[in-house]
Amino acid sequence: MGSNNVKTMYIPKEISLFRKLDTPKKIQDFLNTIPFNFEKKSETCYSPRLVLRNKTAHCMEGALFAVAAMEYHGKEPLVMDLRSARNDFDHVVAVFKQFGCYGAMSKTNHAVLRYREPVYKTIRELVMSYFHEYFLDNGKKTLRDYSEPVNIDSLHVQHWQTAEHNLFEIPQLLDKRRHYAIVSLNQIRNFRSAEDIEIRAGKIVDWKK
Repeated sequence: MGSNNVKTMYIPKEISLFRKLDTPKKIQDFLNTIPFNFEKKSETCYSPRLVLRNKTAHCMEGALFAVAAMEYHGKEPLVMDLRSARNDFDHVVAVFKQFGCYGAMSKTNHAVLRYREPVYKTIRELVMSYFHEYFLDNGKKTLRDYSEPVNIDSLHVQHWQTAEHNLFEIPQLLDKRRHYAIVSLNQIRNFRSAEDIEIRAGKIVDWKK
């Protein structure tokens, strides 16, 4: 979808905001001002419009908002699924490329799994920058595989930018895309747990439940 066609989808208030969010740094700074979505009443998957209306977002919602802002400025809306072990949660980030390198925008409530500067030559390099920070409260490291960056428009979910309903089909479709393992069973068996100081640092949060 061309950027001119995308712009006609938005209302004046949204356009005014997106015009200002013309770099990944600005998008990330804005995402950081939005309270984290703890889904207190029920699970959600808000469109970018509903993120702005409800003033809250979790990782999937934040990634959708970030790529909507990128798309507004003519950039490809790319998201990537980071898949964890079964006893942990997956994480979704918005991927961008600058200076010939990859970076990521991320909505998270914790001190880790955050924004990544565009300094990574390959997608796998970018993914591995999250590896040592991806652990449970008991220190067990859980990042297992990742998808290639996926253009949200290629999922053919109509009006994902402005939908007035939950977009649960998007994470479901992402999960079905090919994922690439980053560790072997032997490596997993040999993992050393995160240290106590790392676990304590990982519990720092932006927003209280």
